[in-house]
Amino acid sequence: MRLTNVSHLRLPFGRLIGYDVAVGTPGRPLPVSFDQQRHVGAGDRPGSWMALSVALPRRVEREDLAAAWLSVIARHGTLRSVFSPAPEGRADAAPLLHELEIGPGAWREHAIGPGQAVEEALRQVLDAHCRPFARPAHRLCALETADATTVVIGVDHAHVDMWSMLVIGRDLLARLAARGAAPAPQELPEPVPSFAEHTAQLAGRPPAPAEVRRRWAEVLAASGEVMPRFPLPLGEAASQPERVEVRDVLDADDSAAFAAEARASGASTLALTVSAMTEVTRELADAPLRAVFPVHSRHEARWHDSVGWFITNSVLESTDPAPTACAAAITEAIRLGSWPLAEVLEPWGGMPEAPGMFAISWLDLRRLPVRFDSAGLGAQYVSAAIRTDGVMLWFILDDAGLHLRCRYPDTPQARDGVGSWLDALVARMRRRARESAGDVLRCGGRSYRIQRAAREDVPAIRALLVDDEIGRTREGGDDAAEYEAAYDRVAQDRAHYLAVVRDEAGAVVGTMQLTILPGLSRQGSARLQIEAVRVARSERSRGLGSAMFAWAHEHGRARGARLAQLTTDLGREEARAFYARLGYVESHAGLKRPL
Repeated sequence: MRLTNVSHLRLPFGRLIGYDVAVGTPGRPLPVSFDQQRHVGAGDRPGSWMALSVALPRRVEREDLAAAWLSVIARHGTLRSVFSPAPEGRADAAPLLHELEIGPGAWREHAIGPGQAVEEALRQVLDAHCRPFARPAHRLCALETADATTVVIGVDHAHVDMWSMLVIGRDLLARLAARGAAPAPQELPEPVPSFAEHTAQLAGRPPAPAEVRRRWAEVLAASGEVMPRFPLPLGEAASQPERVEVRDVLDADDSAAFAAEARASGASTLALTVSAMTEVTRELADAPLRAVFPVHSRHEARWHDSVGWFITNSVLESTDPAPTACAAAITEAIRLGSWPLAEVLEPWGGMPEAPGMFAISWLDLRRLPVRFDSAGLGAQYVSAAIRTDGVMLWFILDDAGLHLRCRYPDTPQARDGVGSWLDALVARMRRRARESAGDVLRCGGRSYRIQRAAREDVPAIRALLVDDEIGRTREGGDDAAEYEAAYDRVAQDRAHYLAVVRDEAGAVVGTMQLTILPGLSRQGSARLQIEAVRVARSERSRGLGSAMFAWAHEHGRARGARLAQLTTDLGREEARAFYARLGYVESHAGLKRPL
């Protein structure tokens, strides 16, 4: 799923409409969480929202969209609650939260001015309606074109987190599907507990143990008695216009290699990322990595389908870049954030924020129990445009790879400091992916490296294809352009992995083409198709072919394939025996016809 900012959002031009729900008077009071109190206590303001954009495959009737949205609101209590300012004359009082009755309303068109970008018009709408004290603090918008509808849902952050936006998107699609207006995701359980219930449950927990309070005090003391700050200069310590960078750090292949390197190090992908950040911070700032580290509180499955701000802040301190040490630092951060923070931070009068605060967020969408076809629907997580005095870094890991979004003050010092830190981090992570132990094949006392073929590898691949008793009868020829054109077609589709295997000197000594084939048969199973496997004569009988197949099988598993399949000429007796030893069964008859 694309992680972006409203200024970077890509939307089609069309008619921009918003749905005005009918609201009643505030009702029963509800408990306010520690983080809600911090957020809303900063006052009513624009830019405090997050949004989700989904491009539906066809035009949806407004009546169906409104009915689906009202069903989503009815399902989630936090979407039927509103904040009010603290009572006048009570400086120590917290904002109030009450239930709100919401009913059907009407659509309204939002004008897009001459020369105005669609994204800017949308930003103005969400800034106006998705504020801490708005009633309600959410907005359903749609962009209508001649043949499709793009839905944008904005909600003030007090009521949602990124996981919640995924729940809202899934639920809306399910309600539209029930009306025959959208593809159907999984069935939705009913009912779901409200975030207010979670807040009450958390408030009933015992106070944090002395060890947790001690570690908080140590980390804050090391940060100057405030929450951790970015270790490089950011310029004037005042709110500045934001600069937002969105980077695709690792593609699907490099992400899998990076994960393999993490496993080989006895750690997770997150831990290896923290390791890279720890190294970069030490090299550029001569300081340990310290950051605010949001952790979720959906520890029980009953909260997985609920909407709310199930995130609280912890602190991460990483002094040792060893992946296992970074894993321990993450475990500690999760533990430090698993207790009611109001009591923990009481000695500082609440969360001691200061200009330059540095926060790191991590979300692995592949592991969430809530999913929909985000790639097929062009889904985008969208943040608001604001002024800022700190650095916020978000990582998103999905089937397409690892992505980051970073917000920081747009000053010359911050551009230099944060920009160089990000450059070094991305370069280090990509290097680790390229050097991954998961891409190294060890057999026969030697080491080989497997990687995606580059265009300059085509002559070597062609030579391997020709150096074969059957291949020499159909490969070769004088026209290398045909092979180069074929390479271009293969490389453009990331479902294909044209692999080369290099020896210690970098020479290409093996190749194979792997393709992930999605399908509806076998209960929607994807398949790994393996073709054109070749090993140089000088490298045969060393176990390299078996190692290549083991790597290919892992490649397929990592991309959701449940079955590996291949074809071979009936005349390749030795090859057929080799495949049988690897567990392949000649269960089907393959047929081919020239075209």
